[in-house]
Amino acid sequence: MLFYIVACTIIVCAIVTKRGGCCLKKVFFYLRPHVPRMILGVTIKFTGTIMDLFLPWILSYLIDVIVPRKHMSEILFFGFLMLVCSVIAWSGNVIANRMASRVARDTTQRLRHDLFRRISYLSCRQTDTFTIASLESRLTSDTYNIHQMIGMMQRLGIRAPILLLGGIAMSMFMEPVLTLVLLAALPFVAVTVFYISRRGIPLYSQLQRAVDRMVRVVRENASGIRVIKALSKTEYEKERFKAANENIVEKETKASVTMAASNPLMNLFLNAGLTLVVVAGAFRVDAGKTQTGTILAFLTYFTIILNAMLSINRMFMLFSKGSASARRISEVLDTPEDLQIIERDHRDTEYHVQFDHVSFSYHFGRSEVVSDISFALKRGETLGIIGATGCGKSTIINLLIRFYDADQGTIRINGDDIRGIPSSELHEKFGIAFQNDVLFADTIGENIRFGRKVSDEEIDRAVECAQARPFISELEEGTGYRLAIRGSNLSGGQKQRVLISRALAAHPEILILDDSSSALDYQTDARLRQALAENFSGTTTIIVAQRASSIRHADHILMLENGREIGYGTHEELMASCEPYRQISISQMGGDIYEASV
Repeated sequence: MLFYIVACTIIVCAIVTKRGGCCLKKVFFYLRPHVPRMILGVTIKFTGTIMDLFLPWILSYLIDVIVPRKHMSEILFFGFLMLVCSVIAWSGNVIANRMASRVARDTTQRLRHDLFRRISYLSCRQTDTFTIASLESRLTSDTYNIHQMIGMMQRLGIRAPILLLGGIAMSMFMEPVLTLVLLAALPFVAVTVFYISRRGIPLYSQLQRAVDRMVRVVRENASGIRVIKALSKTEYEKERFKAANENIVEKETKASVTMAASNPLMNLFLNAGLTLVVVAGAFRVDAGKTQTGTILAFLTYFTIILNAMLSINRMFMLFSKGSASARRISEVLDTPEDLQIIERDHRDTEYHVQFDHVSFSYHFGRSEVVSDISFALKRGETLGIIGATGCGKSTIINLLIRFYDADQGTIRINGDDIRGIPSSELHEKFGIAFQNDVLFADTIGENIRFGRKVSDEEIDRAVECAQARPFISELEEGTGYRLAIRGSNLSGGQKQRVLISRALAAHPEILILDDSSSALDYQTDARLRQALAENFSGTTTIIVAQRASSIRHADHILMLENGREIGYGTHEELMASCEPYRQISISQMGGDIYEASV
């Protein structure tokens, strides 16, 4: 039952701020498994808090009743009783606070895990909408704010209301008249908390968006540090970071000043009430209507009430930050699945991969990135895609892997519409080396294995085929050589060969090389293509390239311009029928190649 005190405290915060529904929903969902532990912690906290409330009353009774009797045994007894209450209050609060910290830790850990999992399954379109920087901020600073809120709601959400209400009740029991004088200040305090809390949450939401912008600047600087240094743009980037940092300081200052205004106002109202209490108390003592010990206890209870009000104000501040963060986290957790699995649509066909009049735009209503693309590949055939930068080559790959859904047209693998294939089943068909792929700070072997059930023998075959053996054999640790972050201790060509090894290791059904051999010299590139033809003849291969030599021997070549097909066929056919392809081939491979092709 005591657990519901916490619930009621959160509900009061939500009502006061009028923006806490999202936070309330998520907090209750993730706190539910910890209810037994919270009940025990609340019981201990409640006991310790009650002991705190008894201390001033015992002191008052000791001064007004026991001391005048001059019985040392009674004085020592009540002194010992106060010591016991103090020990129980201290130990109870310490134990309960530790339990509250564990609940906050475990709850936030589960929330962070679920958030990371949901981020991992966001579609590329959804990730583009949220932005990577914002997702990183939600996973770090926002979950920290939730951790703070849950912990303080258990620590202050129990203790502060009990001290406030208990202090008022005890002072009312001891001196009703003076208590009524003090209570006259509480409506002003309530209005202050209500007004400031309503203004606080929007300010903290703005602060978190400013954090998103700073995280984006930091990510851009970290990933582009070499370019920044090479072009002497360090000072420029420092100014960018300074602007983002100052924006955070401005937002945080505004939010903090707004929320902090409640403390001096509360002190003003409560101390004004205390002044009236002292004046009224002096007249009552002089008139013999109350005793000195009672006034002393009353002033102690006033201190308790004041500290409880300040704690409640702090709780509202933490709730404001936590509520703003909870809404941002909920936006991610409640994001619906973008790439829905439709009913399986199968058509018997001889083709392994088919694009049927596919069109796509990254932003709805804007110009199409690829338009009316159609081709068909039989199992084991190779498709080369070539064209100028930005013509939609990588977009075709993204659509085939179903990172995005096509706006029009159909994509099929083995006759199945890819929208009806579960993502885990679909992605297992591919071996991929992207244009800007990532190597992790791990060994070469683990980067190639990539958490899959790939044997060492399969890794060795992939390394051999990808032409990575020559440089790996020169390393003392071989495939056990540990890479730096993003593989910065390898050259561009070495990184590409490791990435191609990763793509080949599981012997995929469909191999995609998205401009992944651009850093290889012509001889290594030729040996790679020959090895693929010999060892992966049954694998359907799609090669995106800028060099005509990389796709010259492909079974089909797709020439793109501004997202549209301007040529499709073999190298010889395109040399005869597609002027842009012929110009690229001649400029890259020389006139003798042109003469040989015609």
